[in-house]
Amino acid sequence: MPDLLVSLYSKEVETLTSKAVAPSGVVIRAPLAPELHIVRDWVLAQFSENWASEVMVAFSRQPVSCLIAVNQAGLQGFACYDVTARGFFGPTGVAPEARGKGIGVALLAACLQSMKALGHAYAFIGDAGPVDFYVRSAGAIVIPASDRGIYEGMLRTTAKT
Repeated sequence: MPDLLVSLYSKEVETLTSKAVAPSGVVIRAPLAPELHIVRDWVLAQFSENWASEVMVAFSRQPVSCLIAVNQAGLQGFACYDVTARGFFGPTGVAPEARGKGIGVALLAACLQSMKALGHAYAFIGDAGPVDFYVRSAGAIVIPASDRGIYEGMLRTTAKT
């Protein structure tokens, strides 16, 4: 999967941040330190150990470089930035039952807005999964590279036999 680049001063990002609204009853906010175990455990159960590790790094930042989507049912999604490297957006994910409702778009918009407020001019989306989504919603462009960028050679968990 390729890395992407997003200009935080582009018209696409301006439109995204002005129009992206969380669905009724969903609040996008920064988590509190005592919520670390809840967010980490949820990400581990829904996604992966790698992403749970990145959430822990996000909580070590000041301000916390993670946003969460919550409603009365609990945690519905999360998005991190400035974790794998400064200027990187992700990881991000939404609970399977909550997908397609605008939560992911609202998290993306809020994170990009936070990154811009911190002084970033661009955001990198490393090893991007839904490339078309990022191109459409944020005007992202593919960074041409022959390797996996920062993820090249990364240690990964192997299945136990």
